[in-house]
Amino acid sequence: MSAVQSPHVPDLPGISSAKRRQILDGAARIFAEHGYEGASMSQIARDAGVSKGTLYNYYDSKASLFAAFIEECACEKLPKLFETIGEAQSPEATLEGIATAMIRLTISPLSLMLNRIVVSEAATFPHLAEIFWQVGPCKAIGILSDWLRARTSDGILDVPDPELAAELFYALCQTRITWRKRLQLPVDSDPAHIAMIARAVTRMFLNTFQVGKGPPVPEAIPDAPA
Repeated sequence: MSAVQSPHVPDLPGISSAKRRQILDGAARIFAEHGYEGASMSQIARDAGVSKGTLYNYYDSKASLFAAFIEECACEKLPKLFETIGEAQSPEATLEGIATAMIRLTISPLSLMLNRIVVSEAATFPHLAEIFWQVGPCKAIGILSDWLRARTSDGILDVPDPELAAELFYALCQTRITWRKRLQLPVDSDPAHIAMIARAVTRMFLNTFQVGKGPPVPEAIPDAPA
């Protein structure tokens, strides 16, 4: 897999962070409305209130602009996802916090929009999927796998393959609520239901990987609405 070049614009004379923010906000609106293929640099420039020349001074292609948009979303959201990792808490509390944040993230309008665009355009524009993977899921897997590896070294967890375990954890987090949201199906997504799913995910995960745990006994979860 080829490396994805950083979409950041270098700090050069005339480069304005406010202008970049203006462009990215306009790009977000156009991508949300038209998808990637249907969006044009002219539409984005018009929506952002900048000239097409100015837009190309910041981003030399639609691909680099979309990459910058995705990377900015990841840089904003990922730190919130792992707030509990830096706290002196039990593995259960840490993982439950990550699971709760992950569920909230994946059902946010922004995440649902990005998922829809990337999945629908991946066959025609595979580089979009690669960019999305590298700056989002791949980074999240790396952060959690490092934590799992450290807890295994401490003798608290027994995780032979931290990367696989991290992917399994995130897959569990998409149970019940996220998949139905992506398909625009009715589902209870209030805080209490999110917390219930996060607890069930954490208990199932720790029943597999925590040292001294017995057979898994997942928490019963009410049926989703039909």
